[in-house]
Amino acid sequence: MIRLPLATLVIVALFAGGARATGAERLVVSLTNHRVMITSSYTGVELVLFGSVERDATGGSRGAPYDIVATITGPRESLRARRKERVLGIWVNTESRMFVDPPSYLAVLASRPLDAIAGPETRRRLRLGITNTPFPEFVHNDIGEVSNDPFRAALVRLMRDRTLYSEKPNAVTFLTPTLFRASLSLPAQVPIGSYAVDVKLFAEGAMIAETDSAFEIVKVGFEQFVVSQSREHGLLYGMATAAMALLTGWIASVAFRRD
Repeated sequence: MIRLPLATLVIVALFAGGARATGAERLVVSLTNHRVMITSSYTGVELVLFGSVERDATGGSRGAPYDIVATITGPRESLRARRKERVLGIWVNTESRMFVDPPSYLAVLASRPLDAIAGPETRRRLRLGITNTPFPEFVHNDIGEVSNDPFRAALVRLMRDRTLYSEKPNAVTFLTPTLFRASLSLPAQVPIGSYAVDVKLFAEGAMIAETDSAFEIVKVGFEQFVVSQSREHGLLYGMATAAMALLTGWIASVAFRRD
């Protein structure tokens, strides 16, 4: 057996580590706006996500093209899905299911269809797409995932109808082999709060880089004043609201009374 000096072993180990890092990529992303302000005239807004792939200086270019999957997750809040049935000619709520802190907004933007970017096991492990996003459910005093649950399908359908959930397979466009952009539409009923942006880089079916960003949606002006007053001074807010309702009713009765 050939014995090498310790210094030689250290040099070989460093060289091997450098070889494994050759060709590594790094993602750099940003948004056109990191703070969206909601006023009385807000009807929705469009943000642009843009970024680039930075290669290692010692690495060569890849033969296969890159793929991008960006997942935008809004504030989490508990949601309840109910099933309505016709009982004695009247539609009533029967069964229901509570979902524990699912995202109130979820958008998945990709450069290609997800099944063309990665295999099913990779998508499941990395939680790519709405199908693989976990929605914990409160069922029979236990919290967990229920497979093939019709309530989960109904919740996703309702959120899609409100344009709060979306999955767009061709929303990310590569302007050059390493420069990309994507448009993110925020509807008028978008919840306020902090939004997380997770961007993953794929090549040949494997994730090779990941980064994140964030933006915030806030109410400003009179809307924010009303919301803050209702939370901080609930009793006074309720009394003021009742007084305004009475005053509005009295003014209407005076203006439209018949002599």
